[in-house]
Amino acid sequence: MTVDSRPAAPALEVRDLTVRYGAVTALDGATFTLRTGRVTGLVGMNGSGKSTLFKAVMGLVRPAAGHVRVQGLSTEQARRRGVVAYVPQTEDVDWTFPVPVRDVVLMGRYGRLGPARRPRRADHDAVDAALDRVDLADLADRQIGALSGGQRKRAFVARGLAQEAGVLLLDEPFAGVDRRTEATLTLLLRDLAADGRTVLVSTHDLARLEELCDDAVLLHRRVLLHAPPDEVLRPDNLARAFGVDPAEATP
Repeated sequence: MTVDSRPAAPALEVRDLTVRYGAVTALDGATFTLRTGRVTGLVGMNGSGKSTLFKAVMGLVRPAAGHVRVQGLSTEQARRRGVVAYVPQTEDVDWTFPVPVRDVVLMGRYGRLGPARRPRRADHDAVDAALDRVDLADLADRQIGALSGGQRKRAFVARGLAQEAGVLLLDEPFAGVDRRTEATLTLLLRDLAADGRTVLVSTHDLARLEELCDDAVLLHRRVLLHAPPDEVLRPDNLARAFGVDPAEATP
């Protein structure tokens, strides 16, 4: 029997990635690699390219140059196989539509339902487990629009968990949430990494970066630094990204 001794592919590889919107360059040769089982913070001022990076990883924007690989797969393959899940900053949702939280989370299972789109026991179990992990099990049958802002955010994180993706992308999940949601999500992301998943999370909360993340990517259209949080948080490094005294920076 032949044993494959090749190293496993990185959880996420971004190489020389350039993305343009017309004459505007949103990302310019961005390069970094993420290992499995870590939480990585994505740090940068508004307009630094964080949301564009997430969209490029999901295959939602076409690069002008460079490439992205998710567990060795192209973005199209990764999305089709459900190995990457994305929780954007805002959801394009009709909050008045009478859909319960449970059905929102079930959307994360659609890629596994087959042509008939009929949930099986395993799908319902995955939804229940995801709701438990974000502390929303008691609100599973409530209409999504009736939730608070923090609860809505947790519901969409649960949708990503139900997908059972190995790579999870979260764009500003702590923005505008209550303390309970912030604590719940921080603990959850650490637990997911311990379980072997890879998390890339953009955040403006620099004060909690070391608590949340194993390492961080400092972005200003290009990757300025990929290092442990304490190094990224050095005043001279933050000044490179924000262009101001870091003690006064509010990204």
